[in-house]
Amino acid sequence: MAVYTQIGAEEMAALIAEFDVGTLTSAKGIAEGVSNSNWLIDTTGNAGPNGKSGPQRFILTMYEFRIEIEDLPFFLSLLDHLADKHCPVPRTIHDAQGNLYRLRSDPVRGVRALALIEYLPGISVSEPTPAQTHAVGAALAGLHLAAADFPAARANAMGIAEWQRLAEACGDDGLRAIDPDLAQLVAHELPLLAKAWPTDLPRSVIHADLFPDNVLMLGDTVTGLIDFYFACTDLTAYDLAVTHAAWCFDNDGHHFRPELSAALIAGYESVRPLLPAERAALPILARGAAMRFTMSRAYDWLNTPADALVTRKDPMACARRIAFYADPSNTGLFA
Repeated sequence: MAVYTQIGAEEMAALIAEFDVGTLTSAKGIAEGVSNSNWLIDTTGNAGPNGKSGPQRFILTMYEFRIEIEDLPFFLSLLDHLADKHCPVPRTIHDAQGNLYRLRSDPVRGVRALALIEYLPGISVSEPTPAQTHAVGAALAGLHLAAADFPAARANAMGIAEWQRLAEACGDDGLRAIDPDLAQLVAHELPLLAKAWPTDLPRSVIHADLFPDNVLMLGDTVTGLIDFYFACTDLTAYDLAVTHAAWCFDNDGHHFRPELSAALIAGYESVRPLLPAERAALPILARGAAMRFTMSRAYDWLNTPADALVTRKDPMACARRIAFYADPSNTGLFA
């Protein structure tokens, strides 16, 4: 989440009125994340026969980049599908005409889509416990099972081809400007991943970005899985690998936490046991997961506008994860 585009008070109030959720009382920009502009929205609530009386809270998202408008029906309908299956995900708030999102035209930034999403309680944990990580693993597996009959499919726009494109866009000089050793690491890993990447494992709709800031918790209970804007149809075990890379290290990637690794996989398998082939593929999938976020963060690090209300994320925190997963002495951690 972030804020790239500013919306004035009158325009924001008129926009929220289109969703029939009451009168806007507050709109606060959210600085976390990197791909979209987001606001925390408070309203009076709708006291009508089909509304909720009393104050209500929502998240308003404007889709800025890496997300195509034509993909929004997939993302937003997926939220409704999973919520109907009792997964802890926010529903999409349809506007008064039943639309999933609205369009806004800006003379500088062009046409942007906006969607209003249900607000869920909870906080994102910064130092997860094994019990919390176990719960996240179980919630991820539950998501995979619940999405099994989702009728739509979407290719992974952040797959290996995109990692390669981002590496070229950054250039060796750009990567070395981030860290002297990053260009060499990327040049070594990308061809290896392209050659070794599995293709014959089970596939499903996956979240593909389940970092701690995309999970809301109260105690050891997962209350919200959020930000599905990289969701796609891909290898199910890859989603577990992404989550492993996201949850099982300290923030800067220097220290691996084996107790969280064990808890995450045990939680996942308490709901959906892994096939032997999936477990065997986890080391290469985890290297790929770490590479995916290294490359997107590197590009953002070099290209984020100076005036954007956004916190850049350190690419090297994920590059260190690549080095960890690539170390032969660590290949048995998924056994």
